[in-house]
Amino acid sequence: MRALILSRMALDLSLVGKNGPASTLSYTWKDAALYALGIGAKKDELDYLYEGRGPKMFPSFAVVPTFSSMLERVAETGGNMAMVVHGAQKVKVHRPFAAAATLHTIGKIRGIYDMRRFASVIVDTETKDDAGALIATTSWSIIFRGEGGFGGDPPPKEPSGIDIPKEKQPDFAIEERTTPEQALLYRLSGDPNPLHADPEFAKNVGFEQGPILHGLCTYGFMVRHAAKGACAGDATRITDIDAQFRKPVWPGDTLVTEGWIVAPGKVALRLSVKERNETVLSNASICFSA
Repeated sequence: MRALILSRMALDLSLVGKNGPASTLSYTWKDAALYALGIGAKKDELDYLYEGRGPKMFPSFAVVPTFSSMLERVAETGGNMAMVVHGAQKVKVHRPFAAAATLHTIGKIRGIYDMRRFASVIVDTETKDDAGALIATTSWSIIFRGEGGFGGDPPPKEPSGIDIPKEKQPDFAIEERTTPEQALLYRLSGDPNPLHADPEFAKNVGFEQGPILHGLCTYGFMVRHAAKGACAGDATRITDIDAQFRKPVWPGDTLVTEGWIVAPGKVALRLSVKERNETVLSNASICFSA
């Protein structure tokens, strides 16, 4: 493992613009409920946990069927996968997820960008069902620590257009503590990176405090909170999600999501860790239907 961490290869820029092979994921209501538990769902959110009520699906589930396709595209670049962290995530849901389905995803590297010390790989995905209907599109910004300085272009700025109003108190704030086992539970939804489970691995890649929580787990908490604060708990109304990852979160941290309703169907969001008074998700927003 140490040899892997110390190795470095030039990123393969020829992959930009090329589709990868399709990946397929079949899931059942059990996978849907497991994902919901992984992002903190409790017994008062039974619609997302009990097959007798569907279950309903959180829109952030879109990252589950797309994860393997994204990861394969990122790994093909030749960067050191032990030094990867999540930079930003966008999700657009075109049709609600069924409680059980077989989905097919194609991923494409949109760009590989130079951030001086870091490199950023942007991967776009499209997910369709067996009938060919478009279910979701996603955009992933994946950061390679230590892979920058290759003389490439900087990443483009992509503002959401949904900004936190200055000098206005949030319309809602929801606080929730994660469990010490949160990352061990979330990883069962398809992200087995040892950074989120193995203390020695985490220390070797610079996280002395131990395994960190998946950025996408924190992202899912934000979506649940936004659904409660703006959509009367109905997360299926959420169609668009956007956020940038700023700081790591550790299992056991208390997450606080603040939301500002800036227009009908549009909410600006910020997520912080209470114990450190630290913003961990910024430039965040959701759009939702009436």
